[in-house]
Amino acid sequence: MRNELLLIGSLLFIFGMVLIAFRLFGKTGLYCVSVVATILANIEVIILVDAFGMEQTLGNVLFASTFLITDILSECEGKKAANRAVVIGIFSTVFFLVLSQSWLLYTPSENDLSAEAIHGVFSTTPRVVLASLGVYAISQFFDVWLYHQWWKFTQKRFGTRRKFLWLRNNGSTLISQIVNTLLFTLFAFFGTYDFETLISIFISSYVIYVVTSLADTPFVYLARRIDEKRKAALPLQTEAGAEL
Repeated sequence: MRNELLLIGSLLFIFGMVLIAFRLFGKTGLYCVSVVATILANIEVIILVDAFGMEQTLGNVLFASTFLITDILSECEGKKAANRAVVIGIFSTVFFLVLSQSWLLYTPSENDLSAEAIHGVFSTTPRVVLASLGVYAISQFFDVWLYHQWWKFTQKRFGTRRKFLWLRNNGSTLISQIVNTLLFTLFAFFGTYDFETLISIFISSYVIYVVTSLADTPFVYLARRIDEKRKAALPLQTEAGAEL
């Protein structure tokens, strides 16, 4: 039960931090969280745990937060801002990959206590990170595109731009996560684990993404509310500044 509670707590903490970052720093805050999430998810994903009756990799919740970020940016800032978050995530992943692999080239001091552990973690990272990089780019750009396709559909069909946020949020993420989960499981772990374990990783990862996709919907609504309040306050701040 400990792992389950930790995963639930992680979800609430990570999604909550996304909202706090947006509230305090706007889209810049979301870009920063996106960098942290993509880097840490690439480390966490090599850890296997048992939770909710399934064997699964860590990093799923962190990675799911990047879809929450692009959905908030799509909703509040537009498609260009959402795609920019994806590009920033790709850049940070490449930066992390090159830098972390350079650590392995150094000859450690005889008094070093961490080199063996660092080698154990990061010698297995390149394949995972490269797989993550390609899959991240494909699934995230697809998610942003699909989000706006759903938006065009509901606006044309029902004549409203504001409503059906839940549909474009879940309709884009649930579909793009199938692509993400399948490709990442194959590219990152094929040949490393047996077929049964691969199936378990795929199913458990997608189940988690379904849960996180449904769970992030209230956070997107809250983010839109934060954005609307901020934009409504801008004219008042401008008038106050003009008076001074």
